[in-house]
Amino acid sequence: MRDLPMTDADALAKAAGAAMYARDPASQGLGMTLDEIRPGYARMSMRIRADMLNGHGSCHGGFIFALADSAFAFACNSHNLNTVGAGCTIDYLAPGRQDDVLTAQATERALAGKTGIYDVDVVNQDGRLVATFRGKSHRVGGEVVPRQS
Repeated sequence: MRDLPMTDADALAKAAGAAMYARDPASQGLGMTLDEIRPGYARMSMRIRADMLNGHGSCHGGFIFALADSAFAFACNSHNLNTVGAGCTIDYLAPGRQDDVLTAQATERALAGKTGIYDVDVVNQDGRLVATFRGKSHRVGGEVVPRQS
C-alpha cells in the first residue's frame, strides 16, 4: 500500500494536536506521547511506571482511564474545533503491568452537529486489549489553532 498525500485536514489535525499537547501538562506529566493524529483519530502511548501501580501490583485504572481520555480528547479536537468530553464509559479487560507500554487508539464513530461519539481501545505492547472506552464529545466553539485569514 502506498502512502497517501497529506491533506490540508491532516495538516490542520497535526497542528491542533501539537498545540494541544504543548499546553497539556497532565498528559506530559504522565509520560504520554502523541504518536499519530489525523481527522477523527488519535493514537497515544504511555509506559506504566512503578508509581502508577495499585495495591494489587497492576496499573491503577485511573491511569489507564487518563490515557484513553487523552486520546479521546485529541481525536475530538483533531478537526481544530474546541471540543470537550460530555460523558464516557470504560471497561477494564486485562491488567497493565509495570513497564508495559499502553497504546490508546481513538476513532471517531459519529459526528453530527456539535456531538461526536468516539471509541478508544487500549492495548499493551503485545496487542492485548487492556480496556475499551467510549466517549461522547460536545463542541464548545472556537478553534484550537486560529486560522490565518
